[in-house]
This record gives sequence, structure tokens and C-alpha cells, in this order.
Amino acid sequence: MADQKPKKDGKLNIELDEKVAEGTYSNLAIINHSVSEFIVDFINIMPGIPKAKVKSRIILTPQHAKRLTKALADNVKRFEKAHGEIKDYEQPPIPINFGPTGEA
Repeated sequence: MADQKPKKDGKLNIELDEKVAEGTYSNLAIINHSVSEFIVDFINIMPGIPKAKVKSRIILTPQHAKRLTKALADNVKRFEKAHGEIKDYEQPPIPINFGPTGEA
């Protein structure tokens, strides 16, 4: 990979390949953290199927986790302003046997 020099205008060139652009559907996120990182596992649970696999794992620094929280909250507010309140339907708790919690 060639050396990349920052552009003089300060803009970052971000590439998105076709496979990543397809995205991965998730209807459950499990979040764990340690003193140095947040781990977010994205899972797709299908009704009636007792087993599910982690589809994607994102590891963030605490600072980036906080920035993501703020950005997501801002986007939810803008979405609701344009499309109305997002209803948070009560769902029964999902029993999860999924490794250690809150430790890395």
C-alpha cells in the first residue's frame, strides 16, 4: 500500500468496497468493555432458532465509543424529527450464554 499523505484541505478520502457496502443486518448488539476498549458484537437472531452467530465485531477506544454514542443520538433525533418517534417495543429478555461480561 502506498504511503498516504494528508491532503492540504484536511479532507479524508474514505473508500467503501462493494462487499462492505452490502452491509450486515443485525437485530442485537452485545457490548462489553474494559478500561481500554469497548467491544460491540453485532448478531442477527432469527425467531424460533435457539442459536445465533456474531456477524461483526467492532472494537473502539473509550473516546471513540463516546463519540459514536453522541453521533448515534444526534442521528436518532434527526430521524425522529423527519419521520416521527421510533417506538421501542418491549421484548422478552434474550437468554445469552456469551463469554465474559465487562472484562477483556
